[in-house]
Amino acid sequence: MKCLLVANESAEVLFYWTDTEFEQQVQKQYGVSQEEGEGLPAFEDSINTLFAPIIISCSTMVDRLMDNYTSFSTENNHIYVLHQFEECLYIAVNGDGDETEEDLKRKIYVMKKLIEIMFGMVTLSGALLRKEMRPRDTEQRNRLWKKLRSLLETYSRLRENDQSFLVEAVERLIHPTLCEQCIEFLERRLVQQINSNMDRAGEEVLHAFILVQTKMLAFYSSSTENFEAISDFLRLCSRSDLYPSKTGLDDTPEELENSSIPDVFYTPEPSPPERESVRPRGDSPPVFQFVDPDVQMAEDSLQTLEVPTSDPSAPSRVFLEAKECPMMPHSMYCLSLCPGITVVLLTKIPNSHVAVSAYCFLETFVKLEKRLCEGHEGAAAMRGQPSIQEQRSKLEKFIKAWASMDIQTSQLQNVWTDFKNKAFSRSGSGFTRDLLPSCRNMKTQLCGVYRQFFATECMGSSQRLAPHLQERALNMVQEKLMHWKDFLLVKSKRNITMFPGLIHFIYVDRSDGRMIAPSLNVTDHAVSELGKGPLADFIKSKVWSLVATAQQYLQKGYTTVTLRDGDYFYCYFLWFENETGYKLEVIDIPSSPDDGAPVGMLTCDYYRKLLRYYSKKHQNEVLKCYELFTVHLGVIPSEYILQHCSQLARKLWEPSRIPLL
Repeated sequence: MKCLLVANESAEVLFYWTDTEFEQQVQKQYGVSQEEGEGLPAFEDSINTLFAPIIISCSTMVDRLMDNYTSFSTENNHIYVLHQFEECLYIAVNGDGDETEEDLKRKIYVMKKLIEIMFGMVTLSGALLRKEMRPRDTEQRNRLWKKLRSLLETYSRLRENDQSFLVEAVERLIHPTLCEQCIEFLERRLVQQINSNMDRAGEEVLHAFILVQTKMLAFYSSSTENFEAISDFLRLCSRSDLYPSKTGLDDTPEELENSSIPDVFYTPEPSPPERESVRPRGDSPPVFQFVDPDVQMAEDSLQTLEVPTSDPSAPSRVFLEAKECPMMPHSMYCLSLCPGITVVLLTKIPNSHVAVSAYCFLETFVKLEKRLCEGHEGAAAMRGQPSIQEQRSKLEKFIKAWASMDIQTSQLQNVWTDFKNKAFSRSGSGFTRDLLPSCRNMKTQLCGVYRQFFATECMGSSQRLAPHLQERALNMVQEKLMHWKDFLLVKSKRNITMFPGLIHFIYVDRSDGRMIAPSLNVTDHAVSELGKGPLADFIKSKVWSLVATAQQYLQKGYTTVTLRDGDYFYCYFLWFENETGYKLEVIDIPSSPDDGAPVGMLTCDYYRKLLRYYSKKHQNEVLKCYELFTVHLGVIPSEYILQHCSQLARKLWEPSRIPLL
């Protein structure tokens, strides 16, 4: 019984998702027609009828009281969580008890971020976002909503089954030699060859990474264009179809499970030199070679966000955080090495500087609008931001430059002229509240220019890396990892050896969003450090409960949590260190408001804000933030558990120095 809906202030549904149970309940309540060709429109009308009173009620409360309710429950124990983002209202519903209010709030925030990655700066304009999310063409709308539903469902499965999405950090494969070799390969061979080729259509590879299932093998980021947010990386991973309906990541071949030496890892020979031809090995197959044709691994294919196309070389347009612009357009290429291993390239596209300029101007008008709304007028309204006169001359130059690029700027020019007449002319109102409509119109027009440059439908067939260049890149990676593929697929399931006397742990480096943890495979035929089947499933439920409890206490300002749950003892620690590994003093961290974003990196990058807060007392030091979650048997004395946690953190500190970038 689950549902998520996005609507605007006019009670118009921009997107909805429901599970089968919720859909059946709505059909039963409103008698939705199931005749061919009528099901979807009729069901959409019923959803609109069901939620319209709630949406109108929220809009009325905002208009009259400048406030809104954030959650409520009904007589049939359905939980409703609501959040207003600018002109859009998000509503999440649960009626089966599987999700708490915090879970629903997290789902809302993640959905908003996924929409931002999909549409970029267009999300800052309610009018333009409505056009994007609710196209007039019904078939186009259904395709778009199907893609958004797939994103949400994939994220929900990852959150429920994958530890990296539970704690919102990147899990890397622990094999120092291979990781370093692959990073060097990405930087000195793959990226250099692509960026020096004339068939790249003006694009430049800024970031490249290799994924094995959901785990990171290697990541390269240009020294001039650092990958700003690990949360963006996690959002990109949530776009993968990692858990097909018939198989899952926990599937392993029978040969492996029945092996009498499951702890013996085969180390393949290094890949041949660049000029040496690749010949098949004449030796016996390695221990972890997948030979059963009936075994299907999860296809880690990173589906694109555009309408499905027959052209496999077509990139996906994504908008990621960068230093100069929080929604910088990129093209994303997903090259599948084999089922379960994917190479992803993120490229800088031509005219990306337009996004920086448009955002700079937009930010100026947003700040001006905010100060006008606060009651500041005249010179006080322009205080604390770049000179409006300086921006005036720059904007006029950019409007002329944009017009020369075949961009429709007539409306922007008209709105800008209206703004100047009101703000700068003697007959105008000046910088008063009367200028607010013109500020909002300028914001909409700037977002419109951004959309013309970078919207998905503006991507021509010539604006991409040439297909033969993509194929060459894939062949280079295949040559590099030819003898490692089977090993990596198994390594993704048994990534670390379990420590004695400890049931489970998760160690997270929040400074760069990396984590280390034993695997948790819960299917009956999967092999993991915790065994398989019901035992691993039971431990998994305990781990998920620990993380949820720890995040609740962290939101209240607690950095250490120890508690006993039956036969188990939970521990959670958050601490700070300097670059040399010296543990810094404990301070009181601020608690988060109840209606604030949930703790995590996908919702608001909570840990970046926490590091910024702590660094006020250590301005000349590079700070690191770490978390450790542990589950011990309850019979062990607490003093030994705390001592073991300290030893574990020290042991894990060294492997964490293995470079990811």
